[in-house]
Amino acid sequence: MAAVIERVDGCVGSLDSDIVSLRHTPPPSDQQHQNNPLLGLPIVAIETILNFLSYDEISLLRSVCKRMDMICQRVLNQGFLKVERYHSLCQRQVKAQLPRRESERRNHSLARHADILAAVETRLSLLNMTFMKYVDSNLCCFIPGKVIDEIYRVLRYVNSTRAPQRAHEVLQELRDISSMAMEYFDEKIVPILKKKLPGADLSGRLIGSAPVAGPSTSLTTMSLLAKNTPSRSEMTKVQQQVKVNGASMTVLRREMQEIRVKQLEQQKQLQDQEQKLQEQSQVIAEQNARLAELEHKLRELMESSAAGEVGSSLKRTRKSSDLPRQSKRLRSKK
Repeated sequence: MAAVIERVDGCVGSLDSDIVSLRHTPPPSDQQHQNNPLLGLPIVAIETILNFLSYDEISLLRSVCKRMDMICQRVLNQGFLKVERYHSLCQRQVKAQLPRRESERRNHSLARHADILAAVETRLSLLNMTFMKYVDSNLCCFIPGKVIDEIYRVLRYVNSTRAPQRAHEVLQELRDISSMAMEYFDEKIVPILKKKLPGADLSGRLIGSAPVAGPSTSLTTMSLLAKNTPSRSEMTKVQQQVKVNGASMTVLRREMQEIRVKQLEQQKQLQDQEQKLQEQSQVIAEQNARLAELEHKLRELMESSAAGEVGSSLKRTRKSSDLPRQSKRLRSKK
């Protein structure tokens, strides 16, 4: 429970600094920059120094002053784009080593690497949907720097280990902190940012204006159009949702193809087994025929041997009966 509270405090602390930055604070004077030698450095030098820190620490430094907030926002936005490029590079390297057949990929040594990278890709798309439309409008930056650190940790773990753990074990921390960051952003920060979207005040005035006869009828038509037509943010959100749905559909299609391939393989195995059974039955029938022939030959040999023994016994009895007759003849001749 304590670990969960620390995680929530880490994400919420970095997100609370964005609310502080949204309020209008007076710009720092040149005298303050002169007193602080770090803030007097060029932006490139400060960014180089900040690159030695983690993105979580950079997100916490946004509350120092307005100049530091601007520099940290720039570093955080660049960090999210860099981690996306690093992920795409890792995914290309893994896919280049995987076999082309889907059935062989499951038994490959890089199968878990591909699963982890696919899960990170979905998580990056969700973060992009949540934050980047406001980042592109220059209303905020990519606030949760701890999420960037965790994505880098997962990608480095995938690149450094040959036999990683399962995807849900590796991505448990990333899913927790990213989901908490997105929920907090949608609940606490998005309502403030929507008021600052370009065209929000104009659409509110047009919607709230009462219809008056005369030239103001054009305003009423514009208000109706504003009510019926979605805004750009809603359109971008719908487009991103369509992209996510398309990605999930491609994943489902791949799974269906894998299931079909497995089904075909099982059918082939069943056909092979049936052929083997037929061959074995034929071999057994041939062996039974040979055994019957051998039994017939044995019987014939047994019968012939028995007949020979009877004949030999008769000859012996005849010889034994002839011997006393010959002895009597010899005696009579004498």
